[in-house]
Amino acid sequence: MTYDIIVLGSGPAGLAAAVAARGRDKNVLVVGNRWQDSPLARAERVDNYPGLPGRTGFELMEEFVRHAQALDVAFVVGRALSLLAWNGFSVTVGSQVYQGKALILAPGVVRAAKYPGEAEYLGRGVSYCATCDGMLYRNKPVVVVGLAPDAPSEANYLKSLGCQVTYVSPHEPEGLEDIPWIKAGRLAVKGEQNVTGLEADGSPLPCSGIFILRRAVAPTDLLPALKTEEGVIQVDRGMATNLPGVFAAGDCTGGPLQVSKAVGEGHVAALSACAYLDAL
Repeated sequence: MTYDIIVLGSGPAGLAAAVAARGRDKNVLVVGNRWQDSPLARAERVDNYPGLPGRTGFELMEEFVRHAQALDVAFVVGRALSLLAWNGFSVTVGSQVYQGKALILAPGVVRAAKYPGEAEYLGRGVSYCATCDGMLYRNKPVVVVGLAPDAPSEANYLKSLGCQVTYVSPHEPEGLEDIPWIKAGRLAVKGEQNVTGLEADGSPLPCSGIFILRRAVAPTDLLPALKTEEGVIQVDRGMATNLPGVFAAGDCTGGPLQVSKAVGEGHVAALSACAYLDAL
């Protein structure tokens, strides 16, 4: 199925965008983590959301999700691993690929800093998607850097392909199937023309590929041509980015990091996306 709009992010901005787009009769898919894991859901009290003072963040998120569900917004829990902008947008989530005609970025703030060497070797041994790139490393040594809940299952998948897998993470994982685990937090990617290894707390781990599996992938890793400034996605007043058909809303466009700002921008981004689709 091809959706009119794919929203990356299940926080206030993404949900507001989905609701507004459904109001214009567009079919919408929201891709994101469980809404219970949203930073807003962990807020003990929100006093500055108009008309609903004193609510917990959990209560607000629950209402936002219920509203979107009542409008038949489709949801996929997971992180976008890769994105192809051609004849619309193809978004890979796990082993599934979803098609959309327009894209709204609402991932919040992706706070994880890159490891030394990570950006330089992206596509030359560094990958964020085991499903996409695992077959390239069959019978070769690879390292999985596990920073997401589904990272152990991804490591198991790589092993099933025939990869020689080592798992590295700061905390002991659950669910690894006979895969060695190394506890480490200080990491650096090493290489020449391509990746040659990972340095983990000062110890070298020779490998051909490194799969860095975080909870979220930064928008600029999915869309390298996306214009940003100081880590913030640049948008116009209609929340349009520099890429045709791509809009952004919420914390990813900069401060203030407030619920009402995110909701408002999500609404505007959706209306702009709908106008873009209507003009095609």
